[in-house]
Amino acid sequence: MGKGMKAGKKPNPNKGMKQGGGSQAEQMRQMQVMQKRMEEVQSEIEEKEVETTAGGGAVKVKISGKKEITALEISPDALDPDDVEMLQDLIIVAVNEGLRQIEEITETEMGKLTGGFSIPGLV
Repeated sequence: MGKGMKAGKKPNPNKGMKQGGGSQAEQMRQMQVMQKRMEEVQSEIEEKEVETTAGGGAVKVKISGKKEITALEISPDALDPDDVEMLQDLIIVAVNEGLRQIEEITETEMGKLTGGFSIPGLV
């Protein structure tokens, strides 16, 4: 038997933990505050917009924080009927880069709230 233990007495699993302030009601309140703040940050992200280019500016794409293409500009110089695949590739590159930037913004902003913890389904 350990020092200070009485026969039949079980160790207190909560011993050493702070009492009070950790009630379920307080935890729920903190979760609600965090959820509200996350919703606010998500709304702020949705208002953002990134612009990316490909082919030295031959293709320009604007993508919103909602991950929607809001503008697409194609330079007449990029229009070559004999090389449609090149134009398609430029569009794909510009769109993917815009989506990557929006994802990076989302991860950075949400990471500020979650302390860097990844919460599945959050973004």
